[in-house]
Amino acid sequence: MARAMFEYTKTVLNKVSFDATLFCKEVQKALQRLLPYEIEELKIYIQSLVLQNPDLNQCLIYLKE
Repeated sequence: MARAMFEYTKTVLNKVSFDATLFCKEVQKALQRLLPYEIEELKIYIQSLVLQNPDLNQCLIYLKE
């Protein structure tokens, strides 16, 4: 079940990556819902999205908490 939530989160983040504001909101939700080891994997995934879309760079601040 937890793995399904991680995959769902990646799908949502990918779909909202066109809008930095929506992306940041979804990142915040994901950090509340995912397990600690999944958050580490999510950080790697988000960094790869930021490389493709530099506008999302502002959302990296939430990952530093």
